[in-house]
Amino acid sequence: MGKPILKTREQIELARQSALIVSKTLGMIATEIKEGVTPKHLDKLAEEFIRDLGAEPGFKGLYGCPSTLLTSVNEAVVHGLPTDKSLKNGDIVSVDCGALMNGFYGDHAYTFEIGEVAEETKLLCQRTKKSLYLGIEAAVYGNRIGDIGYAVQSYVEGFGYGVVRELVGHGLGEKLHEPPEVPNYGKRGRGKKVEEGMVLAIEPMINLGTRRVKQLKDGWTIVTSDGKPSAHFEHDIAIIDGKPEILSTFRYVEEALGVPVTA
Repeated sequence: MGKPILKTREQIELARQSALIVSKTLGMIATEIKEGVTPKHLDKLAEEFIRDLGAEPGFKGLYGCPSTLLTSVNEAVVHGLPTDKSLKNGDIVSVDCGALMNGFYGDHAYTFEIGEVAEETKLLCQRTKKSLYLGIEAAVYGNRIGDIGYAVQSYVEGFGYGVVRELVGHGLGEKLHEPPEVPNYGKRGRGKKVEEGMVLAIEPMINLGTRRVKQLKDGWTIVTSDGKPSAHFEHDIAIIDGKPEILSTFRYVEEALGVPVTA
């Protein structure tokens, strides 16, 4: 993808503002997402909410994307287009959202559980979320991108999960996707160096079964090849004083859900 575009402190603060708009949008979605609600309804709410905050939906119109949210239900890994099909008890849904303000993008995601979810699926979500933080911890100055992927992969594969290879995290800034690519798999000490001023979207996409995926005929939705569930969590981080600082937050989501706040 080319050379990473390093950001100044001022630019990082602009990126943080955009990331927090996404965080607040996901928090709003957390209060609305439940059995019987349609992803299309959530998408409409999200677009209005983002515009009311003075930002633009980051995904809508980009690469031909028709929606503000990407809602990936159960076996859908990522890039699920919002539909009129109501969410039901036992579903999980990854809600991925982007916002553009002051010339910078925010982009992150949370996987929601609808009602009573199967224990193995609940554990998949918990462990995928933990793997995100393990990946973030590895994003320190002097490490390499492969160290981030290794941290994710070595943890989740210990449970027999599949790590998606075809879709990866990425640099983030004035474009939604910038160098470097940030895979959720890798070898220690390999890949580009983690540098001061990097802004990255780290986003484990972890499958309960096989790592293999396929694309649906809609040209967007990616699903697991075996039909088993997939979980997806994403944060935006910046490397500041050699350490990863999380620009986005799950606080709004977790407060709305009434669960312990992580970051």
